[in-house]
Amino acid sequence: MTYFADKHEPASPDPNVSPPRWTLAPRMSSWSVSPRKIVSLVLAMALVYYLNASLPVSKPHKAQRPSYLTEHLLYNSTVLPHAAFQPPEALPHRHADVVDTFASFKYRNTCNISSLDLHSPFAPLCTDRKSLLAAMSSGGRIGHDAPYMPRECDMRWFSTEEICEILARFEKVIILGDSMMRHVVGSLNVLIRKDLGYGAVTDWNFSPEERQDCFCNYQFNVKACSVQGIFKTGDVVKNDPESLACPANTIDVIIEQMIRFPIPSEELDRLRALLPAKKPTRPYAFVFGHGLWNDLDLQATLDWLDTLLDVTVNQAPWLGSLSQPVVSHARSRGISAAAARGERSKQASGFWPRLFLTPNAAGKEKPDEWLVSQGNKALMIFEESVQEEVKRKGVEHLGTWNMSIQSNKFDGVHLDLRGNLVKAMMVLNWLNMLEVENF
Repeated sequence: MTYFADKHEPASPDPNVSPPRWTLAPRMSSWSVSPRKIVSLVLAMALVYYLNASLPVSKPHKAQRPSYLTEHLLYNSTVLPHAAFQPPEALPHRHADVVDTFASFKYRNTCNISSLDLHSPFAPLCTDRKSLLAAMSSGGRIGHDAPYMPRECDMRWFSTEEICEILARFEKVIILGDSMMRHVVGSLNVLIRKDLGYGAVTDWNFSPEERQDCFCNYQFNVKACSVQGIFKTGDVVKNDPESLACPANTIDVIIEQMIRFPIPSEELDRLRALLPAKKPTRPYAFVFGHGLWNDLDLQATLDWLDTLLDVTVNQAPWLGSLSQPVVSHARSRGISAAAARGERSKQASGFWPRLFLTPNAAGKEKPDEWLVSQGNKALMIFEESVQEEVKRKGVEHLGTWNMSIQSNKFDGVHLDLRGNLVKAMMVLNWLNMLEVENF
């Protein structure tokens, strides 16, 4: 009997018998040189050289502003005689300003908020950051909680698609400050999640009670919903990515709460962790807000800002080269260390966009014990003083007192959803104007 193993066992080699042809290793034939082959090789090399020289080389996408900010656009304007405000320019980029951009948002009808309730568009549109910040800081409303209108020139009210594009120009948008600044981040999340009901809060882990208490306008109720607020877009990407309208991995907005001066060392460490030592492919933008937790003490606010600017530029040297140390030369020049830090931050030669927001106006629910130190007179003086001081440090300023004096506030301090959406849109207008192509 023949078994499978015996049948297929290889036979012993016989030195007198030549192996079959299929068992022999193939032989490599030598390549013979001929004039035809030499000509073919030269032509192939010439073709490769031509293609490398003529075909465009793909380069990383460089962030840049839209054309309506960099080019002069001609259009037929409509002028209404004796009208206080002229209609918006008949240009494509102003379409979102004249329609309800919330029409497709979740809970649009339940929350009963239209973008046209928040901002009333008119012409002309502001054409540079200086005029834009002045207009947004000094505008007003025609009646309590009426649509906000900047003064002399208008701001944009962006669609969600435009907002995604603006934020995508930046590697990271870092917001530093108190609960008012946290509400700016929350409002940005409302806009990019297209959700008026729960866009500002972590609704993916809500209990039934939280879904009731933190809905629509009450998302910014600091007593019931402060812990549930969204602190960074990365949390949305991680826990509820389907709710984000922006393309995946294109935006990064974060807040680090730093509410008072002196700033605890662990909070400064968190800021350092956000800043890369090497220059990123896209710029960073910084938005600051401070005041109430130091009782509108101007010097404390300036020291708070100087500390953050100093930590930032030391951790991220790509923001610009600095000529000398901060404190070591301050005494010899006869100036304070704080003033030296301010000059140092302004000397940074890199693209370093910085914006400071001063606090909201006080409402009628403000506790009486704070009406002197944090009332509207103190807030107005503080806003005007901060504007002048931060300018010396190379930081731009956005005032919010005018925008918020006729807005609803939960506790006399914090704006509701409507007011915070206007504030977030003002910040987006500043971001939109930044010359990111210079980075």
